Amino acid sequence: MPTSNAIVGIDLADVKQMVVVCDHDSKVLARRTFRCKAWDLGPALDWAAGHAARQGFTGVTLACEPTGHRWRILGQLATDRGMSFVCVQPTMSAWARKSEDLTFDKTDDKDAVLIARMTAQLRCYLPEPADETWGRLRHLGNRRDELLEIHGASVHRLRDLLECVWPAALATASYPFRSSTWVAALAVITGRDGGDLDRTRRLGAARFERMVRAEVTRRGRTRPCLRIVRNLFTALSDPAGVHTHRAGAFERITWVLGDWDRARAQQVDVEAQMVAVLDELELTALVTTIPGLSPVGAAAILAHTGDLRRFTSARAVVKHAGLAPRERMSGTFTGKARLSGAGRPELRTAAWRAVWGCLQTNKVYAARYRHLTTREKNRLKATQAQTVIAAAILRQLHAVVVHRQAWDPAIASGHARTQEPLVAA
Repeated sequence: MPTSNAIVGIDLADVKQMVVVCDHDSKVLARRTFRCKAWDLGPALDWAAGHAARQGFTGVTLACEPTGHRWRILGQLATDRGMSFVCVQPTMSAWARKSEDLTFDKTDDKDAVLIARMTAQLRCYLPEPADETWGRLRHLGNRRDELLEIHGASVHRLRDLLECVWPAALATASYPFRSSTWVAALAVITGRDGGDLDRTRRLGAARFERMVRAEVTRRGRTRPCLRIVRNLFTALSDPAGVHTHRAGAFERITWVLGDWDRARAQQVDVEAQMVAVLDELELTALVTTIPGLSPVGAAAILAHTGDLRRFTSARAVVKHAGLAPRERMSGTFTGKARLSGAGRPELRTAAWRAVWGCLQTNKVYAARYRHLTTREKNRLKATQAQTVIAAAILRQLHAVVVHRQAWDPAIASGHARTQEPLVAA
C-alpha cells in the first residue's frame, strides 16, 4: 500500500455508513456519519479524498469488511474514482476488537477505526476484481447450490412423510430416491388418486404397470424396473402408517414432487450454462485433463474461487476453502490436527463433491486414498482421506489454470509424496 495514501475505513450498514480518514499511525484525521445507501457513498468518498489532500496525502486507500453485497458497491465506486480498495476479514476484525480492551464492545465508530488500523498493518487483502464472466459463473454456482439444497430437502421431506403414512413404500427399492421408476410410480399414486391406496390397488397390477411405464417415458427414461413396480403395487396393501394423515400427507407429497422435478430441470439448465461459461473462459479442456473431474464439478469449484490466478499459491486456495489443517502441539502435548474451519464452506462442499468422481477414475488419487487409509503409521479414516484428496484437487486445479498446462499424473504423484498433510478431520 502506498505510504502517500491516507486510509479511509468504512463500516458499512444499510442506511448508516461510518467513514473515518486515518494516517498510517491510525490517527483519525476526520470522521463523519453518512446516512445513505451504499450506492450513494460517492460524495462520502469525495469528502474523504478532500480531507486526505488537505493533510498532504496524494490519494486514499479504501477499506471495509466484505460482508453482504455492499462491499462490491463500494469497490465499484472506488474503481470509478481511481482509488485503491482492500478488504479486511470480519474474523480478523472480531479478534482485533476483543484485543483492544478485552471487551466485546462494538460500535460503528470503533469498527471503522479498527478497519483502518488493520489496513495500515497490512492485515488486509485485495478482493476479487470485478469481471463480468467470472461474476456470472459465481452467480450460476450459487444458483446451483440453491437447487441442490432443494433436491436434498425434497428427499428428506418425502422420506419423513412416507415413514409416517406409508412406510412400506420405502422398502420397495434399495435406493428409492435414486430410482426413476420408484419416483415415477409415486407420482402416479399421488397424482391420479391423491394417495387413495385402495383406489390405486383396484386398478390392477397390469394397468398400474402401464401407467408407471408411461410416466417413466414422460420423464425421459426408456423403461421401468418391473421389480420395483411390482413391489410398490404389493405395498399398496400394507396397513402400516397413520391412516388419518394419509390424505394431507399425500397432497403434500405431490407438491414436494413438483418442487423436486422443477429443481432438477433447472439444475440441468444451470449446469449447461456453467459449462458454457467455462468454455468462454477457455478452461474446459484444461480442467478436464484431471481424470474424474467433470466440467460441471470444475465449474462449481471455480464459481467459488473466482480466477485462480489471483491466488499467490495453491496453498492459498486450500486455505481459502478452509481445508488447510491446523496442528496442535505445545511442549510435550500433541493433539489431533483439525481443519482450520475458516474459509468458504460452499467451496469446501464443491471440492468434496469432486472427490467421488476422482476416486473412481483417477489412479493417482485412488492410490493415495488407499495409502492414507491402509498405512500402518498415522492411518486416516475414510472422511479424513477424502478431505486430503479434496485439498489435492484444489492444488492441482490451481496449477492447471495458472500455468495453462494439462494435468500431469507424474507431477501430481510426486507432489502428493512431498506434500504429506497433517491428519485432517
